[in-house]
Amino acid sequence: MRKLLYLFFSMALVAVLTTYAMWAADRPAGHYLSDLRIKLAVDQGTPADRGNLLGIQPELFPTDYQSPARLRRKLAAYLQRAQDQGLLNDKTVVVLPEHVGTWLMISGEKDELYQAPTLAEAMNWLAASNPLLFARAWLSAKGKDRLDDAHLRMKSRTMAKDYQALFGGLAKEFHVTLVAGSIVLPEPSIRDGQLKPGSGALYNSSVVFGRDGAPLGQPQRQLHPVFSQRDVIQANEKTINVVDTPAGRLGVLIGSDSWYPDNYRKLDEQGAQLIAVPAQVFGQGAWNQPWRGYKSSSTPSSVSLKPGEVSEGQAWHRLTLTAQPPSSHAVAGMSVFLRGQFWDKSGAGQSFLNSNGQQFADGEARGARMLNIWL
Repeated sequence: MRKLLYLFFSMALVAVLTTYAMWAADRPAGHYLSDLRIKLAVDQGTPADRGNLLGIQPELFPTDYQSPARLRRKLAAYLQRAQDQGLLNDKTVVVLPEHVGTWLMISGEKDELYQAPTLAEAMNWLAASNPLLFARAWLSAKGKDRLDDAHLRMKSRTMAKDYQALFGGLAKEFHVTLVAGSIVLPEPSIRDGQLKPGSGALYNSSVVFGRDGAPLGQPQRQLHPVFSQRDVIQANEKTINVVDTPAGRLGVLIGSDSWYPDNYRKLDEQGAQLIAVPAQVFGQGAWNQPWRGYKSSSTPSSVSLKPGEVSEGQAWHRLTLTAQPPSSHAVAGMSVFLRGQFWDKSGAGQSFLNSNGQQFADGEARGARMLNIWL
């Protein structure tokens, strides 16, 4: 009798595991319909032979990330629209928002993930449908929050490959320099022309791709991750990178790195003429809510702005010093935010550009937008 029970439970366990394995391996492609429209919200300056800085503020949703091909289709439609309007040339620098590459972590997943009501539930589906990848990532997690670390780490090799193929491919196809927003990867670096993840801490990083689709320099890692991310994302202790583009020397400040005056000094020392700021603000109505102060480990002594004095959006405008002498001697800068809805998290930022001490902003709350400045 004992042997019979043992055999019964063994067969039941095998059946359960087999069913689970078949379920986890099944990746049906759901119906896909996405809005490819984009509006030119800001267009400053006069076309010349010095090029232009073009911000693409996309409106994205989890279903746009069901495959890299779907995301490429949407971003390529935006760039094609820019090309049709005469905004692309050999000296164009295109800027995409923060974490536009990070969401590649949900590519190729099951319908249950995309249909989840909350981000937390979506991440549960991510782990459940990739048990071996998740277990391996959890065991090698470096951050204090091992669960979130594992979610971001588990697909890092595929994410890095897809990120370069997608954004490098777009840069090459449209013959532009492309600041590919940012992506969270473990110790990312460019080796032999390829973006490769390491095995250490996670960094929020941005790669600039040249007109030939190849990376320019090393990934720029974020220097000051916000408090809500510091248990997972490591602060960068390296210098700020500046790369040469056909439009001039370019520096990248990720998110609230643009709030630190010392970062502009470092860029000035390296002769940066253009500054790209991939950014994001999540939360319904967050752009108009009171600013909560610096969200990282330190507040610059030279900044007198106090939490609650202004709104979140006004703080971004006040603290981002791009192209505002004497703080920054760059010719122009662009802060580009991610729009869209990711489960229960909505993008609230409104992109803006800086030139000659002036700011020009997109005041619309919804929809994909382009912001352009001729240099």
